[in-house]
Amino acid sequence: MSSEPLRPVYLLIGTDRPKHVRALRRLRSRFGAEAVEQLQAESASGEDAVAACNALGLFGGEDGGRLVIVHGIERWRKADVDAIAVYLRDPVAGAVLALVAEDTLRGAALTNLAEKHGRLLRYDVPKASNLQTWVRGELARMGITADAEAARALVELVGDDTVALASELEKLAAWAEGEPVGRSEVEQLVAPGREAAAWALTDAWGARDLAGLLAACELALEKKEPFLLAVGLASHVARVRAAQVLAVEGLGSREVAARLGMKDFPARKALQHAERYSREELDAALVRLAELDAAIKGASRLSGELELVRALIDVTRPEQVSAAAY
Repeated sequence: MSSEPLRPVYLLIGTDRPKHVRALRRLRSRFGAEAVEQLQAESASGEDAVAACNALGLFGGEDGGRLVIVHGIERWRKADVDAIAVYLRDPVAGAVLALVAEDTLRGAALTNLAEKHGRLLRYDVPKASNLQTWVRGELARMGITADAEAARALVELVGDDTVALASELEKLAAWAEGEPVGRSEVEQLVAPGREAAAWALTDAWGARDLAGLLAACELALEKKEPFLLAVGLASHVARVRAAQVLAVEGLGSREVAARLGMKDFPARKALQHAERYSREELDAALVRLAELDAAIKGASRLSGELELVRALIDVTRPEQVSAAAY
């Protein structure tokens, strides 16, 4: 993908999320930061994606190219797929549309379009019984030789979460520096019982733990694009702000959960986080995260990763510290 001619459309499907991330990075490396736009299918239709491709003349990079990435396209309906089909009959020269499925597609329409007009990139993690083979293959890709016992030990310690496995594999490869890896090395270096970090980012923000937040961000970027992390944090901050308003009215966690359409556990989390931020700080955080969204979508020439880190610092530091920094 790094040297072949670019196609009008790429469709990324399958369960191997680390390979999705690597494929998108390879695509993005062929465009300037200002020429990449990222959309979420939950809020962007097929026509929106087409419009973004057609905006090449206005927002394309210096070399004339433009990359539009749409995440979660399994949510799209027939009208959205039809819009893509019409566009691909006469795509804009220099525009590349990358469609990323985060779950199983409902039908074969998008798959057929990708095979006809571009490339279908299917990355699947093997079944649990073959996960050790996948681990050895990933280490081999990094230039590391590992025996079957090493692969078995890694799966035993980490589990079948490929994102967590990929993170530990990177650490092993960095430590090994090309030397073979066995079970003893894995048991020394890999932390047992590693759990998914689904709440790590928002928990660190809610605790105003900036160091923990930046560490969680670094780990999360191995799994997701900056755009998706920004969207997730913005949604959480909005829930915390809403929970704070209801708490002032005297509602408890169960009532807050019912009013906001949440389960009890996330509602309790939101209320806990609301205690550490003032109303003004939460309002300012929502504004800053909206600015981050615009920056990642192309308003800034900086990388999405750097913009995300800057925003995380801004929305976590105490208000007086943030103000003094400017």
